[in-house]
Amino acid sequence: MAKKIQQAICDGILRIGDAELPCAVLEDGTRLINQAETMEALGRSRRAKGGTGAVDELPPFLAAKNLEPFIDDDLRRSTTPVTFRPLRGGGGKEGNKQIGYRAEILPKVCEVMLEARDAKVLQANQQRLAIQADVLMRGLAHVGIIALVDEATGYQDIRAKEALAEILEAFIADELQPWTKTFPDEFYKQLFRLRGWSYNPFSVKRPSYVGKLTNDIVYERLAPGVLDELRSKNPPDEKGRRKWRHFQWLTGDIGHPKLREHIYAVIALMKAASTWDQFYRGLQRALPQQNKTLPLPLDD
Repeated sequence: MAKKIQQAICDGILRIGDAELPCAVLEDGTRLINQAETMEALGRSRRAKGGTGAVDELPPFLAAKNLEPFIDDDLRRSTTPVTFRPLRGGGGKEGNKQIGYRAEILPKVCEVMLEARDAKVLQANQQRLAIQADVLMRGLAHVGIIALVDEATGYQDIRAKEALAEILEAFIADELQPWTKTFPDEFYKQLFRLRGWSYNPFSVKRPSYVGKLTNDIVYERLAPGVLDELRSKNPPDEKGRRKWRHFQWLTGDIGHPKLREHIYAVIALMKAASTWDQFYRGLQRALPQQNKTLPLPLDD
């Protein structure tokens, strides 16, 4: 039975010195760094040995016989390449799959190179690897102390709040914007089809549940904190109705264009799906939620 290929749930760029390493966190919490960029950062070709980085072999930067005494079993296990599905579809040679190493491999490999250098067993063509390992270790030490100070002082929470404030400033307008037709009829036509509801293009009456679905498949996926801020700006009255549409509180230069872009991406996913479950699975992969405020999956 083939092993399940895990999906990345978040990704980013890890900057260490001059190196930029794409990284990701998988569904089970495994932290990965991209295979090709890891090899490049260590001063080797981006292409793994044999083209795939076979599971039963050490990666090229550790395959030399003179490094064997410095490689323990824990490091050997860490060097097993991990195939995963990237967050946004990916563009690697395997289509929608990419290969990474567990993040903990990086300092361990650097330690092997530096220990071998100190033991004076490195060959001439390996000296540049030791130099690169030294650069990376210094960079890792810098990143590490910053993270430790942030954690010890609580600044990591302030930093997250500052980042959120910047997002909200870009997306949320200070004043109510004029109403313009934002959600095309096709959005509701496809939504009703997938939910098995009867659609009348000449009626603006829709089940109240449509609002919850719209929050889930649209507003929760725009950017972190956006839906919560929209709810704060546009609270319901005593009858549970909102005076304005959420999109009237989005900025004209960023918020509204991003909303329109998202809506048409959702419509494309809807058209490609035969059932609500099929659509929702595709939505979760292509446009993951930025907030977690509604129970999933949504059912009547």
